Amino acid sequence: MRINSCIIFDAMLSTQLTFITLPFADLTVRQLYDIMALRQEVFVVEQNCPYLDADGKDPGSWHLVGIDVEGTLVAYARLLPPGLSYEGFASIGRVVSSPARRGQSLGKQLVAEALSACRRLFGDTPIQIGAQYYLLAFYRSFGFEEIGDTYLEDGIPHIHMVKYWK
Repeated sequence: MRINSCIIFDAMLSTQLTFITLPFADLTVRQLYDIMALRQEVFVVEQNCPYLDADGKDPGSWHLVGIDVEGTLVAYARLLPPGLSYEGFASIGRVVSSPARRGQSLGKQLVAEALSACRRLFGDTPIQIGAQYYLLAFYRSFGFEEIGDTYLEDGIPHIHMVKYWK
C-alpha cells in the first residue's frame, strides 16, 4: 500500500523532490539499502556516533522517501504510529538529508511532508519527537514545543518535543 506521493518544486532553489510514503513491507530491497546507507552516512559516520540503527521499529513504521529528479534518495524520515515509540503519540524519527545536498532546504521540505503524511496516516494524534538540541528552533518553526529537560542520547544533546494539532 502506497500513500499518495507529492512533488515539491522550489523555483528559487531548483530543487524538485518526489515524496513517497511506504510501509516497511512495500519497500524494495534497493530502497531499504539506500535508506540504511543514508542513515548510516549521517548518523553513524558524519556524527561519529556508533549505535544500533536497526532498532526493531522499522517494520512497524511508515517510510517517507524524498527522491530527486535523477531518482536518488536525498531525504528520508521514519513515521512511527501511535504507541510504537511514545504512548499516546505518533512520532517522526531518523530525519535525514543527504550531505551532498545540504543548503537546499531539503530538511524543511522533508519535515513539512512528514507532518502532512502523519496527519493522513494517524489523524489528529499528537506527535512527539526526540530532537537534537541544536535543532530546537527548527522544530519550533513547525509548531513543536519542548517538554522536559535536555538529555544525552549517543553522546548528543537531545530534547523531547511535542506537536499538537490545532
